[in-house]
Amino acid sequence: MSAQFVVGIDLGTTNSVVAFAPINADGVSEEIQLLPIPQLVAAGTIESRTSLPSFMYLATESEQGSSLDLPWSEGQSYAVGQYAQSRGAEAPNRTVVAAKSWLCHQKVDRRAPVLPFQAPEEVPQVSPVDATTNYLTHLISAWNEAHPDALMADQSVVLTVPASFDPVARELTREAALAAGLPKDFVLLEEPQAALYAWLDDQGDDWRSKLSVGKSILVCDIGGGTTDLTLVVVDEEDGNLILKRVAVGDHLLVGGDNMDLAAAHFVAGKFAEKGTKLNPWQSISLWHSCRKAKETLLQQEGPETHKISVLGRGSKLIGGTVSIEVERESLASLLLDGFFPACDITDQPQRQAASGFQEIGLPFESDPGVTRHIAEFVSRMKDDLKNGVPDFVLFNGGVFKAEGFQNRLLSVINAWASSDDSQVESIAATHDLDNAVARGACFYGINKLSGGMRIRGGVAHSYYVGIESAGLAIPGMPRPLKALCVVPYGMEEGTQIDVPANEIGLVVGQPVSFRFFRSNVRPDDSPGVLLEHWEEDLEESDPLHTTLKADELDDDYAAVTFESRITEIGMFELWCNDANHQQQWKLEFNVREETE
Repeated sequence: MSAQFVVGIDLGTTNSVVAFAPINADGVSEEIQLLPIPQLVAAGTIESRTSLPSFMYLATESEQGSSLDLPWSEGQSYAVGQYAQSRGAEAPNRTVVAAKSWLCHQKVDRRAPVLPFQAPEEVPQVSPVDATTNYLTHLISAWNEAHPDALMADQSVVLTVPASFDPVARELTREAALAAGLPKDFVLLEEPQAALYAWLDDQGDDWRSKLSVGKSILVCDIGGGTTDLTLVVVDEEDGNLILKRVAVGDHLLVGGDNMDLAAAHFVAGKFAEKGTKLNPWQSISLWHSCRKAKETLLQQEGPETHKISVLGRGSKLIGGTVSIEVERESLASLLLDGFFPACDITDQPQRQAASGFQEIGLPFESDPGVTRHIAEFVSRMKDDLKNGVPDFVLFNGGVFKAEGFQNRLLSVINAWASSDDSQVESIAATHDLDNAVARGACFYGINKLSGGMRIRGGVAHSYYVGIESAGLAIPGMPRPLKALCVVPYGMEEGTQIDVPANEIGLVVGQPVSFRFFRSNVRPDDSPGVLLEHWEEDLEESDPLHTTLKADELDDDYAAVTFESRITEIGMFELWCNDANHQQQWKLEFNVREETE
């Protein structure tokens, strides 16, 4: 069955959104719309919202039953969405949060039931993959409920992921998506690119009058839980302007939630001064109120004060509503100086541990200064940028609904410029910053079908395999490891290359570990480059533990050459070819237990 709709899904760390557009008979889609998503907002109460909070609440036995029923499902033992987010205030040990960030956390088994992290024994746990599957299952079910004659499995679907996701995290996302019911040919798209596609959709053909060859755009996407950075440059091909993604940043666990929590701590202190102690339920309400206060006070023409009220809940704490006035100046100072401090382009984020003992969990950034993280990213590309800074900044994510953050960030970046003649400018994405990624994903899908504008980019890192050196064994000392480049930076999806290198011994017939590395600071390494020393230039990904079968070999290894493939959805496959025995083995970044 041919697709009737193009669907873009923003699987967000904090909120998920679905955008779609119908496909006409001539193949051209119409105006992009948002899918209303039915969800529990309280036990037994269902309402439709345009976003699904990415929270999962694991109900107690007494809570399970019809109160968690959905139009498409009965007898569930959990809830996702608004109700799950609200229950997190009173039962944080039963609430799964930031499953998306756990997908790229290498220090845990992401298929193991580890969430909620460090939950009590009586609480059932789920894996990051399963939680992601449940979020997508809810979105897909909501779609199928609204479109029974055009099921999601039959549509043209684009699913977004952070630009910083490595191949393992992408593969786990793909696995969750297929388990939830997305079509096998769905496409993965980086979130900052999706934000830029939303801007292109807004501009139409006018974008060519705003951008010229050599200009650069920093896409700064700050959502609830993460900061994602991407650099795009304008180039020319056959006399036509094209856009090329040239660099991506790291997966930074700092975002709007940090800011709202900082504001909530500040305001809770104000309540305490009035003799009001807040319980957990009121604290989560305060958190949401502080988000609204942040967006209101930091607007360009925002008021001088904003009232924050907390409803009473029980006679021992508050009998009625208590309110305080938060001043624009004090909140701006707290958030702007704390999260967007003035800094030099040579400044680095502070990563020194406060203690030699640390709780195992998500690798949240110890330095909340977003501008220092951006300085680190921009300084890596400084020699390739006019005046050492990008020409434009595209803001995306709910944080930037407060214009004060946009203005401060532009001011800091402009201070880095090597010349006063050129000022960094903002190019406005859709004003609907919460939904731009989903809309942009849908617009990308439209362009993919119609042959419209596509951002060039390919893979965002160079990839390497670890090769153990031959040599005499020394007790207590492993043989030196070399790193062979098998995928160059920018290799396009849907392409393959032969890696020019000597034959390598591939161990077969016994359990082994294959080590993989990536780099976003060595874009010039070509396939076949062999590194003997790399210090901090390479970052090691998860090893692949497997046993390769070899039916026709008498030896315990095969002499192979490498062929690298990047699939249409951006997955990296390394094929090991043994010409002598006409055999080949495929290694994927899929951390599966068995590879043949």
